[in-house]
Amino acid sequence: CISKVKEIEIIIEKGVLYRWQGYSCRVTPERLLLARPVLHAALGTSHGLLLTEDGRVYSFGEQPWKRVESQPAGPVIESVLSGQRVISVSAGSYHCSALTEDGLIHMWGENSHGQCGISGMDQVPSPTPVNVVDGEIHPPQLVRVLNVACGAQHTLALSRKHEVWAWGSGCQLGLVTNIFPVWKPQKVEHLVGRYVVQIACGGFHSLALVQILSPPEDSQQARERCGQCKQSLYTMTDKDDHVIISDDHYCPLGVELTDSKEGRRSGQSSPAQTPKSKNSSPHFEVSPLTLKNICEDPGFSVGSQQNTTSPESQPVPASSETGHACLRRTKSNPYPDEQALTDYLKRISDQILAEQAEAASLGGSHPPNTVTDRKHSLHLIPTLDSTSDDSSQHSNPLQGKKSTSLTDITLVDAEARNRRGSLPGFSPVSLSGSHRTNRLRAVVGTSESRNLLPSLYTEVWSWGRGQEGQLGHGDYLPRLQPLCIKSLSKKEVVKITAGANHSLALTAQCQVYSWGSDKFGQLGRINAPSTVPNLAMTSEGIRVWDVAAGQTHTLLLADGERYQPILYYSGEQVLESTDGAHPLSGTYTQTPTLLPFCMNIGYVSKVFGGGLNCLALADQNAMGFIATIHELASAERKFYCTLSKVKSEILSPLLSSMLLFQEMAGSFSKICHLTGQHSVSLTNFLQRGKVIKTLVLIKSTDIFMDTYKEYSDPVGNFLVMGGFQSLLKPSQECFGKKLELIQTLLDSKEKNASPYDLLVNLFYMPLQHLHGYNRLLLKLAHCFEVNTEEYDWIQNGCSKYEALARLVSKQRRDAEATFNFWKNFKGKNSESLRKPSRRLVCESSNKALTLQNAGRFSASWFILFSDVLVHAQFSSHYVYPLATLWVEPISDESVGQHGLKLTTPEDNFVVLAASPLEKGKWLRAINQAIEDVLALGLNGRTRVSRSSQKGEPPVSRTSTYTFSKEGRLKDATYEGRWLSGKPYGKGTLKWPDGTVYCGTFKNGLEDGFGDFMTPNTTLNKFERYQGHWKEGKIHGFGTFWYASGEVYEGSFRDNVCHGHGMLRSGKLASPSSSSVFVGQWVQGKRTGYGVCDDFSRGEKYMGMWLDDQRHGVGVVITQFGLYYEGNFCNNKMMGNGSLLCDDDTVFEGEFSEDWTLCGKGVLFMANGDSLDGVFDGHWGDGLRVAGTFTKPFEALRRERKIPVAGQHAVPAEDKWKAVFDECWSRLGCEAPGEGVHEKAWENIAVALTARHRQQRYRPEELSRSQTKMLDSLEVIPQHVGPVTADSYNNIRRYLLKACDTPHHPLGWLLETLVTVYRMTYVGVGSNRRLLQQAVEEIQSYLTRIFQIVRFLFPGLPEDGGFILDTSNSSDEGTDSSSLLLPVLLPRLYPPLFTLYTLEKEREEEVYWSCVLRLNKQPDLALLAFLGVQQKFCPVSISVLGEKKQVLPCTKDACFATAVETLQQISTAFTPSDKLQVIQLTFEEITQDMQALLGQDFLWCMDDLFPIFLYVVLRARIRNLGSEVSLIEDLTDPTLQLGQLGFMLTTLKDCYVHYNIQQQNTSHA
Repeated sequence: CISKVKEIEIIIEKGVLYRWQGYSCRVTPERLLLARPVLHAALGTSHGLLLTEDGRVYSFGEQPWKRVESQPAGPVIESVLSGQRVISVSAGSYHCSALTEDGLIHMWGENSHGQCGISGMDQVPSPTPVNVVDGEIHPPQLVRVLNVACGAQHTLALSRKHEVWAWGSGCQLGLVTNIFPVWKPQKVEHLVGRYVVQIACGGFHSLALVQILSPPEDSQQARERCGQCKQSLYTMTDKDDHVIISDDHYCPLGVELTDSKEGRRSGQSSPAQTPKSKNSSPHFEVSPLTLKNICEDPGFSVGSQQNTTSPESQPVPASSETGHACLRRTKSNPYPDEQALTDYLKRISDQILAEQAEAASLGGSHPPNTVTDRKHSLHLIPTLDSTSDDSSQHSNPLQGKKSTSLTDITLVDAEARNRRGSLPGFSPVSLSGSHRTNRLRAVVGTSESRNLLPSLYTEVWSWGRGQEGQLGHGDYLPRLQPLCIKSLSKKEVVKITAGANHSLALTAQCQVYSWGSDKFGQLGRINAPSTVPNLAMTSEGIRVWDVAAGQTHTLLLADGERYQPILYYSGEQVLESTDGAHPLSGTYTQTPTLLPFCMNIGYVSKVFGGGLNCLALADQNAMGFIATIHELASAERKFYCTLSKVKSEILSPLLSSMLLFQEMAGSFSKICHLTGQHSVSLTNFLQRGKVIKTLVLIKSTDIFMDTYKEYSDPVGNFLVMGGFQSLLKPSQECFGKKLELIQTLLDSKEKNASPYDLLVNLFYMPLQHLHGYNRLLLKLAHCFEVNTEEYDWIQNGCSKYEALARLVSKQRRDAEATFNFWKNFKGKNSESLRKPSRRLVCESSNKALTLQNAGRFSASWFILFSDVLVHAQFSSHYVYPLATLWVEPISDESVGQHGLKLTTPEDNFVVLAASPLEKGKWLRAINQAIEDVLALGLNGRTRVSRSSQKGEPPVSRTSTYTFSKEGRLKDATYEGRWLSGKPYGKGTLKWPDGTVYCGTFKNGLEDGFGDFMTPNTTLNKFERYQGHWKEGKIHGFGTFWYASGEVYEGSFRDNVCHGHGMLRSGKLASPSSSSVFVGQWVQGKRTGYGVCDDFSRGEKYMGMWLDDQRHGVGVVITQFGLYYEGNFCNNKMMGNGSLLCDDDTVFEGEFSEDWTLCGKGVLFMANGDSLDGVFDGHWGDGLRVAGTFTKPFEALRRERKIPVAGQHAVPAEDKWKAVFDECWSRLGCEAPGEGVHEKAWENIAVALTARHRQQRYRPEELSRSQTKMLDSLEVIPQHVGPVTADSYNNIRRYLLKACDTPHHPLGWLLETLVTVYRMTYVGVGSNRRLLQQAVEEIQSYLTRIFQIVRFLFPGLPEDGGFILDTSNSSDEGTDSSSLLLPVLLPRLYPPLFTLYTLEKEREEEVYWSCVLRLNKQPDLALLAFLGVQQKFCPVSISVLGEKKQVLPCTKDACFATAVETLQQISTAFTPSDKLQVIQLTFEEITQDMQALLGQDFLWCMDDLFPIFLYVVLRARIRNLGSEVSLIEDLTDPTLQLGQLGFMLTTLKDCYVHYNIQQQNTSHA
């Protein structure tokens, strides 16, 4: 029971609500007692709502809609809502709203104007659901709501999509309609596309707080047209003596008005649709009915609410001179005076000069932006945006501008782009062309901070009635649609609220702007304009952080000298009365008045106002938690106000062109902005539950730590470079010699502090705030038990801020020590060594460190900075970057025990310490400095370095270095991996002339794979090599793009082409290159076998080369079908040779001078005639012959041997030796078969592993299946002893996978052979004379590849050997064909089969003519013609399971299965597969006969051959002769002796039979 009592006491201590009226010193607030703490409240004219912690709603006050005889004295629960979890309540003048956690609305109360959204009822007695439905989408969807606001006759709802919905009556709805009331919620179209975060309702006006999603500083490039409506963002008028520049553009997104279904159109036009041309009238007509019904309802007095006592109505403003004056928009003068224009253009010029100076100092590659025409200098983002300039607030120039505009006063300014920024995805920019980020505007650019912290980039929109000036647009006119209040666009408004006829806006700087009716002092100011926002008057040091508005009063919640909140009241006094009435006194406050009772009711977290009532929600200090949270929030608000003053009053006047100062000021603004966001976040934390785990300061420490770290560096840099000394004089000119303003801002207790110390302390002041975080978090942690999760959580955050505070303190000490060092530095060239980010670590001025073997009179001075080690000698100095410095202690007898060896990329030297203590000190200092440099990584990005366990920096590291000494690397810059002073691993090397190498290094030299590019000054083009290197030279396989346009792809050695390679010559080596050579190279010249395809001459040479010339035996094919072969010398065919023409004419004899027939020879005609003698001349140009013509008899004609192609060709085994040598080399063998078996497999594993490593960086290059294949190749087939059938199958599968990837040596070999084969026999090389050579070349491939396979798998028998099959105790033959042909032949099949078809072309034509002729006959007639006996002719056939009779007219039906099977011979590649097709064809014929004649049927050749003739004929195989020849040439001879050989012979006989028959038919 005691514990329950304590729990109830604790509950009562929080969420206590107090109510009062007026501001008299005798006012005593009334405490409203409820069972549970109050979370939220709302007040109407004479009633109120309370929301408790458990989600229950209570109502109190006068509620005539309840229809009860007597009103209860205290709060009464709304039982209808008992089953709902309500999260917020709101109250209008006489109606109520409750919002549940699932985003649904319940409303009740007065409904005569539709404000409850329930049709057919003037009063709604109890909470009733009101659905907000979006009918624009299909199907219509229920809109979930975030917040609800209620006015006198209207209601607004803010959806979770941050869109505004409205219903009720009056122009304050902002809807496109003139029919009221509006019963169903409708979307406010003018705000569509804008991110609304808050809404508020006055009596007859509305407010919306819009967050700008893309602040101006986020823009990256200039845009001249709106991204939504494509209209110009800027307008400009060029007059004789001045230029008018305006960015007053409104995007009509979601604003364009269309006719409704009833044909109604609102008279209000969107601002973007207002004509702007000089010839068009700047006004538009509005229906009188619209204004009469909406804004001039005689049923109530404008400026007051129904059923309330109010003063006399506000007189009609002077601007409305006639009844229709408000219907016409008058054109206000947009032209600024001459002085304003001069100042504006001067700011543009100064900005451009500053940008040019910045670009020049940064060394950027982009040219500075220049202004060539003043029409392009349209807008300038101010360098410093002051948000706390109060001097102009009490004399706002907008007040004097009277207008009868229904939208806004025409104003030429730069704030319209902030309104555009509220559109999602739109980034307003400056048209000055600058893309740099404003250094002084605070932007926390991460999406994380935007989500966790409230935005300060906001703008306030208002609409509705304005006869009291409550809209804030500088006039008394109504607005039918929302319009932005320009003067609040940069004020960082974080909360809006509205009374009956006045409006309030609270900023992040704890300032309150008020506007509207000030009859009772509710604006809190004296003699200030009331139609535009102005600051409410508060005492110095009072920081307001919550506001509330009633009917004629304003309530402020603020921080005073102590962190306990205080209350201020501004407005009309309410007299107390004994009869229960509260008559107004007629008196009111001139300025906000302190309510003395506020210190007695606890820690107030929120205030509410409505009617004549005020509410304050307070908490008691339970275990110090509430007090600590308020202290933290108060300190943060005070800190932000101080930072804002420094930013506006110090930074802005001192703004200079110094880049370091701009950088420091920019980081200062980031801290300022983050602090403002955090202060608002703490206010929200106080008002929304106070759950410790939602505290951003602890939840997201990274945001704060990163921002403070980013500020610590530039302020230290400014100190090191003497910036504060340079800043001292302009500071004294601005703020006096003693800098009293700075001393006031610092609140310094040191009266005798020097001006310099004041400046330094001012800019280091933000970093001191970290100690305040640490102190308050420790205090907050003590509010929890030690063993709780909250305690550990807070302690963890506290330790982070404590460590950060220590870090920034150390950084300040380092900066001060470095500044003092430079101030006393007596050496020369100090300016070249003095860098902003450079800090002093230690120096050897006391001769603690000397150079070994230094001369007697030499003087060495070592200075260790945070990034370099400087060795100064007399007038010179040497700088060694720490990132490329290696240090190690040495204990050599020659140098003693105090030596340190220093290694750099270009120097190695030893230094001697004065003592072991000094040695250890310098060793630790250098190592620690190197560690710190490496931790930052390249380009300042933080990178974790992998140091050794001894605390030493890593030997292998990543860094950048520029070489300076004479040699190959002079002035070259290397960026990449290092090892002990040498480039080692991946890196990039760049020379000043544009030469670049990007790849791997070893021992300081290019080694491994790399990409090299160098300029060719002669041709003014770049040359590029991509491939392998060894010891600084091009070595291995690669591709070289020459400046001449040639491209070489192949092997290199010692920077020249060596081995197998392909050279493409011609214009840019395009597909239309003039020539392509593929073959062997030796020392950069073509030597050995090669193929050259000369496209320009239409010739292809296949033969031997020597020193880039054709030398030795070779073959030449021309595009006209001529075939030359013979001996070549000095690039010409000379001596004995042969010439074969396409018409079978053959010449054999002597040649000279390249194709010239010169000497003895014999010319053989196609018909067998010959001409023997001496020939002279070119073929085709006429020959001179002296000899004998012979026409032999038929018998002699057959005996004569006509020369055939290939007699002078290169033997197949001598072709492509370089390709096979390269493969053997990749396996680690110097010569074929000479190497270690295990070493070969190691090299294969290295190649595959290297490819796997590349896959991590470029995963898109390989598909998933290829990646899996690489994984499977890592498993080597294992077998012991002779190869069995099982292991043989494993080897076969491995070879299939290996040959499918070019990263395996066998795969590369196969891919290269396919390339050279196609290069040889495609195009001009597709000549029937080359068929025999092509077949022999394939057979040579098989033999040589099988040799490599046997080297990898020694257990394989020799070519033609046998493998024991243990399963059936039989032997299986193995040879190169059966193992490798299935892998090789499919890739070579197209060019090879083309050669077969060319060789058999004439025979195929004869055969095909016979096939076409005979296939015209039906089946039975054809079978009879072929001699098939009647008993073998099918009587019936099966078609889809149904038997059909074979008729005399039936065609293509008999033996259909066998025909289809034989047709598959054209789709098979290997001879074995083709033989298998033939065998299956015979089996199908046999099955058909067995089905017809019985299973015991046996064939005889006389019976089988005619039927097979029929099947071959019906199969219609176009190139049957080529298929048969291919099988015969590439099939193992052993297979041709058995059953398969018999079937092949039968097929060949069928082919020959049809040829003979066709020839006989032709002769007949």
